[in-house]
Amino acid sequence: MSSNITANWSYPTSVKLGRGRIKELADACKSLGINKPLLVTDRGLASMAITKNALDILEDAGLGRAIFADVDPNPNEKNLEAGVKAFKDGGHDGVVAFGGGSGLDLGKCVAFMAGQTRPVWDFEDIGNWWTRASLEGIAPIVAVPTTAGTGSEVGRASVITNSVTHVKKIIFHPKFLPGVVISDPELTVGMPKIITAGTGMDAFAHCLEAYSSPFYHPMSAGIALEGMRLVKEFLPRAYREGTDLEARANMMSAAAMGAVAFQKGLGAIHALSHPIGAVYNTHHGMTNAVVMPAVLRFNRKVIEEKIGRAAAYLGISGGFDGFYDYVLKLRSDLGVPETLTAMGIAADRIDELSAMAIEDPSAGGNPVAMTLENTKALFRDCF
Repeated sequence: MSSNITANWSYPTSVKLGRGRIKELADACKSLGINKPLLVTDRGLASMAITKNALDILEDAGLGRAIFADVDPNPNEKNLEAGVKAFKDGGHDGVVAFGGGSGLDLGKCVAFMAGQTRPVWDFEDIGNWWTRASLEGIAPIVAVPTTAGTGSEVGRASVITNSVTHVKKIIFHPKFLPGVVISDPELTVGMPKIITAGTGMDAFAHCLEAYSSPFYHPMSAGIALEGMRLVKEFLPRAYREGTDLEARANMMSAAAMGAVAFQKGLGAIHALSHPIGAVYNTHHGMTNAVVMPAVLRFNRKVIEEKIGRAAAYLGISGGFDGFYDYVLKLRSDLGVPETLTAMGIAADRIDELSAMAIEDPSAGGNPVAMTLENTKALFRDCF
């Protein structure tokens, strides 16, 4: 490391964490000047009690009652177009992004695209493409996570799948960062076990990859380390006992920390799971968990010492091997499939998936440079 340390950092936003804080939703909207919000969520959440309660809170405060829920598990540009139309047709002036990764990502993107004339693909996270955006008409966002995984509520990007090419694109702009986040652990109590496991492993993957990435960002590295510790302590509890609010709150913190930390970079776990999710529509966090051990083996020679330090902080003995064994045990305790084969995926499209993986923006943060050849071998190792 040279003595000339320079970095550009932008750290998150106003977060209101705690049980029952959903009742502050209307105040959060008003604090951002939102008088007519559109609540954006996914189809599965649309009819649930937590969503109806959020709409009641907005309506009781005189902010109207409007919902858009035509959102796929991996949101695409068609969902986005419909959401922007609903936003404009309804005369809305802000978005409540409500849900797991899909609802949060699409809600943020609707607020952003409400002010644009260019197509969404012009704002992909490449170079300084974000500077193409018109700032006029980007709507303010309140984010309300209902899972503890993606951390999208504190992120400056959305993942949107191109419905034609089936490629997941990361759309970036600083204004994607919500102005207020309400993290109420009571909203996550109803998560099925498989979603608690998948989203929790997503948070862990974010922290692990950010910590392992070679880029210089010690603030993120520190946050990633503590995020992993929270997952280790609280994910098994949240999984076993879904109503454990202490565990749920700590997992919401870990999820937000993972997304803050991955400003430092992601890696091969995400570079592999993005194309798998786009082609096979698998759950993102669960896919991360399936490929994690193979990626640890792949990166071992570069990250062994670093992972040894993490293991010590997490109270795991045995350095890299101890950490690796811990990951295997955690996966098995959470019912994660052992391989992509066990997940129901055939090994007949490795060439295509590998080509997509090395193009994925996450690939650049992997400690070992990803080439077409070594990525094919890594994929084979996941089956």
